Amino acid sequence: MAGRIRNEDIALVRERSSIDAVIGEYLQLRNAGGGNLKGLCPFHDEKSPSFNVTPARGLYHCFGCEAGGDVIKFVQEIEHLSFTDAVERLAAQAGLQLRYEEGGGRGPRQDGGQRARLVEAHKAAAEYYAERLTSPDGAIGRTFLSERGFERADAERFGVGFAPREWEGLVRHLRGRGFADRDVVAGGLAKEGRRGPMDRFRGRLMWPIRDLSGDVIGFGARRLYEDDEGPKYLNTPESPIFHKGSVLYGADLAKREIAKRRQAVVVEGYTDVMACHLAGVPTAIATCGTAFGDDHIKVLRRLLMDQDEFRGEVIFTFDGDSAGRKAALRAFDDEQKFVSQTFVAIQQDGLDPCDLRIRHGDAAVRDLVAARLPLFEFAVRSAIEQHDLNTVEGRLSALDAAAPVVAAIKDRSRRHLYAVNLDRWLGIMDEQFVLRRVRELANRAHARAQTGNARGGNGRLRNGRPDNGAGNGGAGSGNRNGNGRAGNAAPGRPSFDPTDPEVQRERELLKLAVQRPAVLGPAFDELPNEAFIAPPHAAVRAVIADVGGVAVAGGAAEWVALLLERAPDDQVRDLITKFGVEPARAADDSDNRYAVELLARIQERQLTRMIADAKSKLERLNPVEVPEEYARLFGDLVALEQQRRVLRERGLGSQ
Repeated sequence: MAGRIRNEDIALVRERSSIDAVIGEYLQLRNAGGGNLKGLCPFHDEKSPSFNVTPARGLYHCFGCEAGGDVIKFVQEIEHLSFTDAVERLAAQAGLQLRYEEGGGRGPRQDGGQRARLVEAHKAAAEYYAERLTSPDGAIGRTFLSERGFERADAERFGVGFAPREWEGLVRHLRGRGFADRDVVAGGLAKEGRRGPMDRFRGRLMWPIRDLSGDVIGFGARRLYEDDEGPKYLNTPESPIFHKGSVLYGADLAKREIAKRRQAVVVEGYTDVMACHLAGVPTAIATCGTAFGDDHIKVLRRLLMDQDEFRGEVIFTFDGDSAGRKAALRAFDDEQKFVSQTFVAIQQDGLDPCDLRIRHGDAAVRDLVAARLPLFEFAVRSAIEQHDLNTVEGRLSALDAAAPVVAAIKDRSRRHLYAVNLDRWLGIMDEQFVLRRVRELANRAHARAQTGNARGGNGRLRNGRPDNGAGNGGAGSGNRNGNGRAGNAAPGRPSFDPTDPEVQRERELLKLAVQRPAVLGPAFDELPNEAFIAPPHAAVRAVIADVGGVAVAGGAAEWVALLLERAPDDQVRDLITKFGVEPARAADDSDNRYAVELLARIQERQLTRMIADAKSKLERLNPVEVPEEYARLFGDLVALEQQRRVLRERGLGSQ
């Protein structure tokens, strides 16, 4: 069995895997100045971006949840992979052939990680289905597509294929490609039968479902034959690589346009996504056999760079029938989880985007999206439409139905304006009456929420964080996923004050040591570990000393990678990552005065400590009893004071 990946190959993977390009596959990044990029963290829910990427040093760090590391660590955490699997995935994307310590490379189908094997199997399955669509038995699938306005080139663009009506067609094909039955079953491509694995999908049109990086991780299958007693749509079951609650069909194709246009159009089906993209709405995506939920929202928010600007748009399109309206109203429940503005676009004649394109052409699809209504307005008007506004009783009933919808709007300004509009839409013509009713309901809801927050406990959210009943010192305090990050050490306060100017000075010095080691020179390497007050800072200083000091620093990325490799544990590794990403206060490479001052102050502090220690020892000695030791110690004291005097004159100025 192959051994560990060679260190030089791991280093090459890091070098060839641009961290901003890799992370950019999962979230929208924007220039944050100082060579940094910023986006919404994919590891915790946040309104304002605190996730920073520093391409020059190949690092990322979130100042909200403390997640951080290099490009390999990011892929590990975002895809839940082992270190080896993450390296193999990045190597495959970079076109690198890995070598292993105990001889011989290995293909992902033999001894590699499970995810790599399953992704390879799905890739082979997608190729198999696409090929079968062009075969004689795929004619029924080609007819289905043609009737819906899709040509062969369209099918190829989206990778659409056909699963023949065979019990083991795909299983035999994948066996011939070297895949084990256990992986074909684990990935949901086959299921166990009485005589062994059999194809899960038979006689169906197949849409490959890809993750944001473009890997095929599942399939959506549409029934074609009338005698097929299965569901109309059949999707890949939950598997180690496919989690339908967080996958958006078409997101791999739409993500760049979503980021560029600050718009996402949520449709209901695979053919609707195809129709929108072909009609000039390239931001369309769809869920995969499940309702639009919290995890989908998180993915979209990262792609939109959804923050407190209300510039982005999320547009839900639903069928115009009663079921479509109900789906739109369900979306209203999730509206305020977005920061972007949310809209709904419903075709009144009940046509979905695919049918709309067939009957009225591409422009009609674009017009549907352009004619969107704010989701709040749609929800309020839908409540009103259920009542007869020609009678006083009907208008009051409509008010009672619509007022709770308006009261649920969290933003006070928008709530007020919608209350004003509600009065106009109802024709009551008593604005203050409607406002009082909405205000009363909003206050009730707020009081209920406050009562619930006061109870807390048992995993309920308190101030946006899980309340585990442990208070500030609980497992949820500063420790993300229990993986040894900040806060996982002994409970209670740290043994140093992070706000102490001396501790902050240490922090700035270490940031320079990680980011710009050349400006420090030999003086930094002469500092002992004990010169640092904060134990975590001393631990980082020890790592720098262990690799040979700042004198051996090479390129920015290579230097950071070396430090991370030598870090003794995750806490020190995370702190090095943070120091590599957090902006340093130094002006520029030509101005070293800040670095000189930092060094001088910490050196002076260490000398002062040594002087105090020498004086204390002298006071305990009798010069008559131990004259030689006393003289030696006195000479050391004079030398230390001389060093401090010179240091103050040169580095700090006279004091």
